[in-house]
Amino acid sequence: MAIYTLGCFFGCINCIWVGDKLGRKRTIMAGAAVNILGTAIQSTAFTLPQLAIGRLVTGFGFAHITATAPNWQAECCRAEHRGAVVLLEGVFISLGLAMAAWVDLGMSQVKGSSVAWRFPLALSAFWAIAVIVATPHMPESPRWLVKKARLDEARVVLSALHDQEKKSSEVAADIEEMQESLAKSCEAKFSHLFHNGVGGQRLLHRTCLACVIQVFHQLCGVNSLAFYQATIFEVNLGLASTSARILAASVFTFQFLLSPVGVFTVDRFGRRKLMMASTVGMGTCMAIMAGTASQPHANIAATAVAITSIFLFSFFFPIGFLGLSFLYATEMAPLSHRVPITALSTGTAWLFNFIVAEITPMGFATIKYRYFIVYAALNFFMILPAVYLFFPETNGRRLEEIDEVFANATSVLKTVKEAHLVHKRHIESSSEHTSSEELGRVEEHKSTT
Repeated sequence: MAIYTLGCFFGCINCIWVGDKLGRKRTIMAGAAVNILGTAIQSTAFTLPQLAIGRLVTGFGFAHITATAPNWQAECCRAEHRGAVVLLEGVFISLGLAMAAWVDLGMSQVKGSSVAWRFPLALSAFWAIAVIVATPHMPESPRWLVKKARLDEARVVLSALHDQEKKSSEVAADIEEMQESLAKSCEAKFSHLFHNGVGGQRLLHRTCLACVIQVFHQLCGVNSLAFYQATIFEVNLGLASTSARILAASVFTFQFLLSPVGVFTVDRFGRRKLMMASTVGMGTCMAIMAGTASQPHANIAATAVAITSIFLFSFFFPIGFLGLSFLYATEMAPLSHRVPITALSTGTAWLFNFIVAEITPMGFATIKYRYFIVYAALNFFMILPAVYLFFPETNGRRLEEIDEVFANATSVLKTVKEAHLVHKRHIESSSEHTSSEELGRVEEHKSTT
């Protein structure tokens, strides 16, 4: 039932107001608790309204996790490892999808018992319990602690994360940079997200980039495959029902096994290159599927190529969009407004998830294999040029350095160039600082000898 995605949308919107009040850890734990409540309601349902309410509550709770976890991860990471750490989320999402697909396949063989659908719905509570148990033992976001003026706690967390002494110069420099970023920003208000001139932060611009990358996440065509994969194998490609379900589960397993490719490449090649390469790959796969799915079911070669294209799509998608869209949305948001911007962007993802889930059956019913052409065109003619023209590179940039990019940019078309210039200046400044320190040590050595 697509009402689950609507519950996720409303949960993300709720994070706009509660996310900064509760902090990253407590927001995640509260979301997990609500998710357990929703799971209990839906898995014990005996009427359709109870099932619908359970789905809505489950989605509402889960949304708090999806809107908060990427922030938490990004704010606890150093710039050079931030991409890999956040993209690990995509690996575990793929693992969860694979496990769900195999469980659904097994439960589909249970006949004449409501356990076939109750058990899969109840299973999600196990993972929510694991979240509640594990999260208290994790560090709170140092940037949220600085924002709340809890500086001593922030120093303790940073010293642990960086493996440095609490009073080290590196920890002190990080705290100072976070404080400077907050000092340059204005008081966080939701209305600021719809204006560019507030505090010179270009908040509307940054909000649009964070939301648009999540729209692209949905419009690349992944959920048309994820939601209806077994149906595509069975109806469009003419496979038997059991074979279709096995192949669908195998696709998710394949995605999980290859999703670490993005983890190992995102901090090496950067966000833009991976997004553009992923878009080209997904668009090509959709175009091939359109051509091969148009052939009669008896054409074994066309069916084999179509199946191969679906598997390849599941290789390209996690590299450039599965976890990367959440990472990029977090990187676009300044600390002062990070929670409302990422909550709005994640809510946008769930809203378009709902739209795609609703229109896909009508698309396949009316234009059949041509529905794949729609997504091929969206990838090639909307997503690819938009990423190239409007999305600045954030690889290797500290979150506070990204603030500088938007402070210097004067239009939406200049952020890509400005990101390169700002990063170049920071590298040169860092090199000069290192050289000065080395020269100082040499002079000190001479004076002592």
